[in-house]
Amino acid sequence: MEVHNSETALVFPSRPPFEHDHLLSLSHLDTDRNLHVTFRYVRAYTSTAASNHPSDPFRVISAALSDALVYYYPFTGSLRRRSDGRLELFCAGGKGVPFVRAAADCSLGSVNYLDEPDRHFIEQLVPDPGPEEGLATPFVLQLTVFACGGYCLGASIHHAMCDGLGATQFFNAVAELARGASRVSVEPVWERSSLLGPREPPRVEVPFEEVLHCEKGSSPYCQSSEAVVRECFHVRDECLDRYKALLLEKSGVSFTTFEALGAFLWRARVKAAGVLGHEKVKFAYSINVRKLVKPPLPVGYWGNGCVPMYVQLSAKELVENPIWETAKAIKKSKSNARDEYVRSFIDFQELNYAKGITAGKGVSGFTDWRHLGHSTVDFGWGGPVTVLPLSRHLLGSVEPCFFLPYSSANAGSKDGFKVLITLPGIALHAFRQDMEKFTSQQFGLSSL
Repeated sequence: MEVHNSETALVFPSRPPFEHDHLLSLSHLDTDRNLHVTFRYVRAYTSTAASNHPSDPFRVISAALSDALVYYYPFTGSLRRRSDGRLELFCAGGKGVPFVRAAADCSLGSVNYLDEPDRHFIEQLVPDPGPEEGLATPFVLQLTVFACGGYCLGASIHHAMCDGLGATQFFNAVAELARGASRVSVEPVWERSSLLGPREPPRVEVPFEEVLHCEKGSSPYCQSSEAVVRECFHVRDECLDRYKALLLEKSGVSFTTFEALGAFLWRARVKAAGVLGHEKVKFAYSINVRKLVKPPLPVGYWGNGCVPMYVQLSAKELVENPIWETAKAIKKSKSNARDEYVRSFIDFQELNYAKGITAGKGVSGFTDWRHLGHSTVDFGWGGPVTVLPLSRHLLGSVEPCFFLPYSSANAGSKDGFKVLITLPGIALHAFRQDMEKFTSQQFGLSSL
């Protein structure tokens, strides 16, 4: 299974989107140091042969991308650091987006539609720019055609440009133009610094200092040189339903899948890693605030619209307390998601950015991709059968965990969903043992 790149084309806006070179300001959410990374993911599509749509996806998507860049021209810009360390975007005429054309010597079916891909193979499907290259070229695409006629679209996007929802808005714009629309149905809104900038004067009404601290020169993702591994685990509906029912019985509280399973995975990871009991560990996730802020962000806003949420415990508390108490803490943390939390987070960034804000070590990042609408991106041959993240960094964590749906190409053959998790290699054996117990419904709640 090999992937061969044949060309890299620069795709330019189909008409000049502006007259003069200029700078665009970013919001305080965009410039959060946790987002000074690229996020990478891939969408897999089955054969284009049975459609009346033109059959060359590279040509179709290139043309649609060119038209979309008239509206989303910031993707052709370059990020650069200001004197205070924050990022800004420089937009100059005559710039384009790199688009790699590649071919794989196998069928999508032979790699199970990327449902459980080989790590080496999947890495060949998505561009992986280095830190400085990611600033100079914040958006790179790769289209790989498979021997069966199917294809996948890999994207590398600097997180300061947008989050997953903003990227999906852009790809939906490209897709509707590819299907023949004359213009995008949702006009993009940039106003980053005015909509999500600090108050005057800034004030912090939320005790972020309990979970964040300042360490000048620190980087969220240079915490450890310890080797990590990535593995996929299956969560069957029957096991999950039984587990959540037992938590309800024990605690009298009904938990979502994210709260209940997140608590189990966090505990299993920390226990397997052998974290010392007195050390603080954090469960980190993000919440979409587009409709939470007052006034709500306008339709079409495609910048980062999520803020990080944290649950902090000592490793001893996490491992020894009943698991439902941890699930309760995760549930309770969601109640903080309100306008004041967002404004205070922005103001905390304003007041402390130069000091180096970090959540420190011991951060476990969690995100749920099961309902994000990635499958809506249809370039004319149907939506993707699989969407798979490749990001190694998330919310200040070097050990991200994703809840993912199974490929729709395998619909009916599997129930439930999969958990894609990164953890220290030395912890993998013990973590597997806890997941095997979960699968066999040995939850051990009496001792949890």
